Amino acid sequence: MRTVVIVDDHAMFRAGVRSELSGQVEVLAEAEDVDSAVSAIGRFRPEVVLLDVHLPGGGGGEVMRRIAATVPTTRFLALSVSDAAEDVIGTIRAGARGYVTKSITGAELVDAIDRVATGDAVFSPRLAGFVLDAFAGSIEVAQVDEDLDRLSEREREVMRLIARGYAYKEVASTLFISVKTVETHVSSVLRKLQLSSRHELTRWAVDRRLL
Repeated sequence: MRTVVIVDDHAMFRAGVRSELSGQVEVLAEAEDVDSAVSAIGRFRPEVVLLDVHLPGGGGGEVMRRIAATVPTTRFLALSVSDAAEDVIGTIRAGARGYVTKSITGAELVDAIDRVATGDAVFSPRLAGFVLDAFAGSIEVAQVDEDLDRLSEREREVMRLIARGYAYKEVASTLFISVKTVETHVSSVLRKLQLSSRHELTRWAVDRRLL
């Protein structure tokens, strides 16, 4: 059986993945943040790490950067709820061999782990297009990163919801923040991205495939 470490900050999700893999893949350890992930991977040296993109302590990219020199044989498969282009492209650039969303079935995940362990690159169908477009040059990856680096994590969340057409009250309810805070974040996003309206923000996000 292939050996894996599961890295995700939600204990119930880790338990669900472990259950799906039971009897087919050996789960050596679990981790909930960057530091515990680096420690577990260094100790157990799994063939594949199932890695969430957004983690306390710096994110999945930080895990890969810190582990690359010490455990070069381990391969990383991103398993995330996010299907945003910047997450997919950024994670692959950081060193992941594949990226699948959490809607994947247990059987598909077992197959993806096996393929990544043998050196294949594995992507959920829609996400493969992001990667191909990035390498083909139709998505300006450097520009996407540069623009998004100006935004905080919360501003990115607000930006994506506003660009999808959410009203301020809906954004506030979704993110459990006040409408006033939403307004403040939107103003900051527009200023940082040098945009003047929600319409321009939506077009900006669509052009970069961030929705």
